[in-house]
Amino acid sequence: MSQNKIKLGMIGGGSSSFIGVVHRIAAYMGEKYTLVGGAFDTDHQKALDFANTLDLDLSRTYATIDAFIAGENNLPKSERIEVVVIVTPNFLHYTMAKQLIEAGFHVICEKPVTNTTAEAIELEQLVTKHKVVFALTHTYTGYPMVRQMKTMIAEGMIGDIQKVDAQYYQGWINPIIHDKEKRKSVWRLDPEKAGQSCCMGDIGVHAFNMIEYTTGLKTTKVLSDLSTLYDDNALDIDGTALLRFENGIRGIVRASQIATGEENNLKIAVYGRTGALKWEQENPNFLYFLQEDTPVQVFKPGHVYNSDFAKESTKMAPGHPEGIFDSMANIYNGAAKAIRGEEYRKGAFPTIHDGVRGMKFIEAVLESTQNGNSWIEIVDEHEDN
Repeated sequence: MSQNKIKLGMIGGGSSSFIGVVHRIAAYMGEKYTLVGGAFDTDHQKALDFANTLDLDLSRTYATIDAFIAGENNLPKSERIEVVVIVTPNFLHYTMAKQLIEAGFHVICEKPVTNTTAEAIELEQLVTKHKVVFALTHTYTGYPMVRQMKTMIAEGMIGDIQKVDAQYYQGWINPIIHDKEKRKSVWRLDPEKAGQSCCMGDIGVHAFNMIEYTTGLKTTKVLSDLSTLYDDNALDIDGTALLRFENGIRGIVRASQIATGEENNLKIAVYGRTGALKWEQENPNFLYFLQEDTPVQVFKPGHVYNSDFAKESTKMAPGHPEGIFDSMANIYNGAAKAIRGEEYRKGAFPTIHDGVRGMKFIEAVLESTQNGNSWIEIVDEHEDN
């Protein structure tokens, strides 16, 4: 094992996990990490079988997170795992992250970061106290053209922002939701496992994060209208949220998991006084720049005209499509620089701070709907950035 590579552990993400595969491939793409061990499954034998397929040391394939922490901390510091990926159902994120942070591990965590804002704030305080790196995998922030969009907005290329529109439409719940027995079997529709929200907590928060990431705006108020479709379905599966930002700027988040036939349709459009930028996840190599009385310009990865941030985030020559693995890899690469104490750009990876913002958004849209579609403030009193 190379001593220069960051030793990586994983909680969850075993043989049946799609997102676990994405994380492992992303970690290896930048050649900065090596997977050493973890607690990959609640069934230890399945975890061992999985570890065996990856040629991992079975002595470092643990039955539980408690065994993982104890086992790794019994090893010499030079040998133990340094950073741990949490790829479990939502309800486990907070307790596992808290244990790992307090034990001195850096953490890379799937979103939503916790089930409540209070839990997210507590983790933010623990990250500061224990001086660890915490990366939250809002994966889409890693796309080169999203980073180009962020840079162009910051440089004033579209002028003062006037309107922001983000959409995230999927249809995967549609075949399930209409069958009472089927929907009982889906963990994302179970409040005990998914948390307070399904649609907004799973995908709406991505659209919200994309808005704040690309524009630099802070959302101050939301007004939402969420739907569960059926009275006996506890969690939202569709919704719209109106947003208010600083300086009276307006925006909207539209999210649905019953948009029949949609796959992973995340889009964002930012309209400024002198121009606009549009990007969509299903065609991620194209960033559209719109101006009055001027033909639409298309920015693509790998070209010299892009910002340094976009160029650093591009792995292929022009004309070679980059996708979700590359995007996640950029987040891993940013986190690696932070873990190694190297200089890195702001926005190189989403932090625990983004997790707090996301939980505040989720709770605000739920409260707005519960209060008869009223405006709810997103309070910022504890934040300093």
